[in-house]
Amino acid sequence: MSQEQMIVPASHGEAFRVKAGQHVLIENIYGNQVADLWALAADNAFETSSLDHTRSVNSNIFFATGMTLMSSRRRPMLTMVADSGDVRHDTLLCPCSRELYRQLGCADGHRNCSDNFHEALSALDLALPFTPASLNLFMNVPVAPDGTVDRLPPTTVAGDTVVLRAEMDLVLVLSACPQDVTPINGASRTPRDIAVTLHDTNPAEVTA
Repeated sequence: MSQEQMIVPASHGEAFRVKAGQHVLIENIYGNQVADLWALAADNAFETSSLDHTRSVNSNIFFATGMTLMSSRRRPMLTMVADSGDVRHDTLLCPCSRELYRQLGCADGHRNCSDNFHEALSALDLALPFTPASLNLFMNVPVAPDGTVDRLPPTTVAGDTVVLRAEMDLVLVLSACPQDVTPINGASRTPRDIAVTLHDTNPAEVTA
């Protein structure tokens, strides 16, 4: 049985408690929205998702179906079990921050994924003194043979989803990325809501 669908508002973040074995369905409602994702072990917030261990274990700079997001203690946290858009999700770019937007010429106070992460944790009475690297769902960051990376609009369409299975009890943090300067969130450069639903079983198998 699935729980009620929850919305992560455009340019904001939310945190959710997830039990081992539950499945998280994340919907790109409008098709163009990037979602920065972090995971923290439920019993130790300092054990966070680690993109360097994730790249090492999966031997890949992208994240795709069948791959597992690893923790800073090299333990499995989340496995991607379905992806309707068959996307190569980004593991390279940093979560946006107030400093990044200042460098892009934006006024102070521009919303950003780093602050969204900490605001979302505070709603659960959790805090960390640092911002881990994020898994950037739906983000289209192709890598050229010479190592150059680009930032292109997402290839997803409205309603595309990914399903992640929790491998441990954890806190999941999602930010509907506020990027409105580069085309990371589509050519319109307009951040949008994303939707999250927790399921006890894999919803991709139920609807197949």
